[in-house]
Amino acid sequence: MLKSALNQLAVMVLSGGLLAACQSSPPKTEAEAVSKEAVVKTDSSATTAKSDPVPTIGSPKLLFTLDDAHNTPDGLALAPNGHLILSVPNLADNSQPASLMEIDGTTMTPYATNLPLEPTTKKAAPMDLAFGPDGNLYYAENQYENSKDFKSRLMKVAVQHGKPGAITTVVDNFALANAVVWRGNTIYVTDSQWDLPNNDKGSAILKFSLAELNKGTVHLKTKTMDPHVLATFSTTVNETGVDNGADGLDYDSKGNFYTGSFGDGRLYKVSLKPDGSLDKQETLKLSGKPIPCVDGLIIDRTTDKMYVCNSRENAIEIVDLRNGNAVTTLAQNGDTDGSGGKLDQPAEVLLKGKRLYISDFDKPEKHFVNAKSDAPHTMSVIDLP
Repeated sequence: MLKSALNQLAVMVLSGGLLAACQSSPPKTEAEAVSKEAVVKTDSSATTAKSDPVPTIGSPKLLFTLDDAHNTPDGLALAPNGHLILSVPNLADNSQPASLMEIDGTTMTPYATNLPLEPTTKKAAPMDLAFGPDGNLYYAENQYENSKDFKSRLMKVAVQHGKPGAITTVVDNFALANAVVWRGNTIYVTDSQWDLPNNDKGSAILKFSLAELNKGTVHLKTKTMDPHVLATFSTTVNETGVDNGADGLDYDSKGNFYTGSFGDGRLYKVSLKPDGSLDKQETLKLSGKPIPCVDGLIIDRTTDKMYVCNSRENAIEIVDLRNGNAVTTLAQNGDTDGSGGKLDQPAEVLLKGKRLYISDFDKPEKHFVNAKSDAPHTMSVIDLP
């Protein structure tokens, strides 16, 4: 829990062999303050890899170690000022309040800590997030673990002069709102549990215009092909028992969207007509190793290489969309607690220049390489060639 107001926060993190110390501006209120333990200096040489057959590939570095009050780092957004905003839904231990944090280089400070609770679950659970063309921040909220009764939402954080203000609901009645992506004046949102009467393993991509969101809260019609539904998918449940579907979301240099299923690892391409409606959707045929689980993903539109969090196998995969959807593994390691920057169930990636930021969600399902949720709670980083 965020404990007490501090006048200053200096965070020193060892990452990639460089020691940097940064000092934040003083928080204004106790609710905005962060405990000294929230971000901890960690020796990147200390690892706790266990003996298992999973190969070790690549060398992710430690970016941050977080305290137990920030136990499931997840979504990442690039702010207009170049900072990163991190969502912390605390789903591994939701007795801790969820929050949004701001990352500036090697410094992490609170961004928004008093997130609106859903009235019936009494919880906030921010997942993926993105800044819109209006300069405001939008985040998807996952209430599915608190209620299966379509309580998830899309939230807007009003931003003025780079500072967060009022937080309001712009769309409600999602089942499990997950990823968000803005393209032009339209926001696209995945719902990993958008079930229909004839498909209880369903998921979907939904879309909303900025103009519509500005008119007031949109109320989705649950268990229907609501007019906001762009595409639907069905998950094949395997030995993990997970039926979560469409998860990460992004688009390529031609405007085609891609999402992947958390439960079965299928990757989908969704093409649009000039008016923004669905043209066609297809399952990608991958060349090389299969991907059994797709969590967060991001596409470098200068190369059309997709970086995918393979949460089940503790790996970051690259799918080359211009080269036959060839799959290569950028980084992978066995079951660790994340010390030293080792991957610990990567759930989200963000690309800034040649640096790939990774959130280690560390909340495993059955048959995942990551066997349990445990401290430390970490974020990793990979510097690309």
